[in-house]
Amino acid sequence: MDVQTLRAEAFKALHERPGTFVIPNPWDAGSAKLLASLGFEALATSSAGLAFSLGRPDAEGAISRDEVLVNAASIVGATALPVAADLENGFSDEPSGCAETILQAARIGLVGGSIEDATGRSDEPIYNFHRAVERVEAAVAAARSLDFPFMLCARAENLLHGRNDLDDTIARLQAFAEAGADVLYAPGLRSAEEIQRVVKAVAPKPVNVLMGLAGVNLGFDDLQALGVKRISVGSSLARVAYGAFFEAATRIRGEGRFDHGDKALSFAQLNDLFRR
Repeated sequence: MDVQTLRAEAFKALHERPGTFVIPNPWDAGSAKLLASLGFEALATSSAGLAFSLGRPDAEGAISRDEVLVNAASIVGATALPVAADLENGFSDEPSGCAETILQAARIGLVGGSIEDATGRSDEPIYNFHRAVERVEAAVAAARSLDFPFMLCARAENLLHGRNDLDDTIARLQAFAEAGADVLYAPGLRSAEEIQRVVKAVAPKPVNVLMGLAGVNLGFDDLQALGVKRISVGSSLARVAYGAFFEAATRIRGEGRFDHGDKALSFAQLNDLFRR
């Protein structure tokens, strides 16, 4: 069995075993190595983390598919862990484009990826229901054409775009499940009640829930009790890193203070970690 197939089988098994697992979101090879050193079992890329690292906005079509896949390949190569990718809207309005994105993702070593129903356009932020389902169907067909299990995650993005319609969100997730998606994901769920409704609505399919949202205080045990299979943290780790950077730079510029090194990982720690 080749390395990619071994990683794919391990990733699939994480979704099939009892209980919940955390899949944190690095944005480059260095953050991936740091997360792997802490004992996490799988990783997922962050589209926002990548965009911010390139000095661009997220969710506005500012990052190309090639840039996303180059970044994902660097993360795949950084550790021995299975890696899934945030593949945004498949970088295409067309179902065939979503399928091609899945095939290209597989070629660079990824063993999972997500396709969302957000268009990236402010005038029409969410694809209509029928189109959204067609796109997931095409992505599923591409994933099934591979000779290893590629975990296809289908995302319903209503809640991130001011469409606070949980009924429509659930209907979309159910349709995505019927289309063959392996994992269902509605980023922006904020309460135990909302999460429980989604988990029950798509059971027995596994559900990914986004944590790291301001004001949401559900912990691992809470989410496991609700039946969540997978917990991701989106761009929150990247935002924490940028937040610390910004605070330190502000203190330098505004106060002439240089004590930020007291909270930093040491040069030796990082050098040793990245030497491995």
